Amino acid sequence: MISFLHLGPLTIPTFGLMVATALLVSAYILQADFDRRRAQLERVPGYQPQKDEGFLVIGIAGIAGLFGARLYHVLESPAEFFADPWPLLFSRYGFAWFGGFVGGFAALVLLAKRAKIPLLLFLDTCSPAACVGYAIGRIGCLLSGDGDYGTPTSLPWGMSFPNGVVPTTQRVHPTPIYEFLIWLAIAVVLWRWGMKSIRGIEAPGKIFCGYLIFTGFARFLIEFIRINPRSFLGMSNAQTASLASIIFGGLLLWRLGRGARRDFA
Repeated sequence: MISFLHLGPLTIPTFGLMVATALLVSAYILQADFDRRRAQLERVPGYQPQKDEGFLVIGIAGIAGLFGARLYHVLESPAEFFADPWPLLFSRYGFAWFGGFVGGFAALVLLAKRAKIPLLLFLDTCSPAACVGYAIGRIGCLLSGDGDYGTPTSLPWGMSFPNGVVPTTQRVHPTPIYEFLIWLAIAVVLWRWGMKSIRGIEAPGKIFCGYLIFTGFARFLIEFIRINPRSFLGMSNAQTASLASIIFGGLLLWRLGRGARRDFA
C-alpha cells in the first residue's frame, strides 16, 4: 500500500487523493445523467436547468457525506469521542459508510427541493454516481491500509498491510477491492435502468430502490469477512445499517409496485 505520495516538499495522503478523485468522477457521471435526462427534467414544473449542476450537487452532497461518515464513525465509540472530541472529529482516518449515506441523503433532499425536482426522480439520477464515488473511495482505504480489510485468508490474492494506518502482517481479504468491483457492477446496472426511466417504462424511485437493496446486500455480505466488532444480534453496525437499507428499499419498491407513488419533494 502507499499511504502517502511525496512530491518534493509536498506530502499527499492517498486516501484524500482518492476521495477527491471519487468526487470528481462521480460529478462527471451525475452531469452525464442530468444531460441524458434533460428532456425528462424540463417537463417538471418549475425546474430551471443550471450549467454544471451535477458538479454542484456532488460538491455539496460529497461534503455532507464526508462529515456524516466521520461523525458516525466517532460516535460508534462515544466514550472515547467525548473524552477528547476534536482530534477524533478532524482526523483524516475513519469514515463509516452509513453515516456518509445519511449525510449525503440529507443534502440531496434539500438540493432536490431547491431545484424543484421530485425527490424520487432526483435520487434515481444520483444513484449510479453515488455507487461509482463509493467504489473509488474504497481504493483510498486500500492504499492507506486503514483497517477496512478483512479477516485472514490463504487465498492467492490475500494482502498484508504491514505499514498501514492499522497494520497487519497477516494475509487478509482485500475487501476494498471486492467492494470496488461490486459497486462498479451495481453502478452499471443502475445506469442501464436509467434508460427505462427516461422512456417512462419504470416509475420514478425504482433505481433508488435498487441502489438501497443492492448496496445493502453487498455490504451485509462483505461484513462477514470484515474485522469490525459485532454488536446488535451478533451483527456489526454496518450490517445493521445495511439491513435497514434493504428493508427500506424493499418497502419503497413494494409501494411503487402497488401504484402508490410518493413524491417526497
